[in-house]
Order: sequence, then structure tokens, then C-alpha cells
Amino acid sequence: MNIIIKQIELIERVDQLIRLQATGSPDDLAYRLGISKTKLYRIINTMKSLGAPVEYDITIQSFVYAEAVGFTFGFYRRENRTVNVDSFMK
Repeated sequence: MNIIIKQIELIERVDQLIRLQATGSPDDLAYRLGISKTKLYRIINTMKSLGAPVEYDITIQSFVYAEAVGFTFGFYRRENRTVNVDSFMK
């Protein structure tokens, strides 16, 4: 289970750096994250399969999002709402 949590934390970190347009080159990013370049590309591909429009911008030497997106993972508390069952029966 820790593997899944570590993967999510890694995606969150990459997401943060992409938003800041501060990833640097793939080599730099892999080094900064303490992972191999191969693992970095696996993470990027996972993000893409989840719908992230990740691209590499060679002019600023950073991964970027082609369009504005948000990423969140986890549970949050919802307000308790009473559902009126009668409204579904009509």
C-alpha cells in the first residue's frame, strides 16, 4: 500500500513543478526527484493516462500543461444531507 501512496505523492510533486513551469530538463527533474529518467517517464505517462495534457516546452525547458487542469486525490468530508426518498419516487 505504501507504493501506491508514494506514487501519488510523486505525481503531486511533479504536478506542482509543472504548474510552476520549473521542472527543468527530464534529466534535471529525475535527479531532483531522486528517480531514474525511465521512472519519470512512467510517471508522466501515468499522468497522461489520467487525462493530464502534459507536454515538454523546449523553449523554457520545462514540462507544462497544454491547458489548465487540476489534480486531486484523496478523501474529503461531505456534509450530511438528508435525501428525500419521496422525490425519487415521483
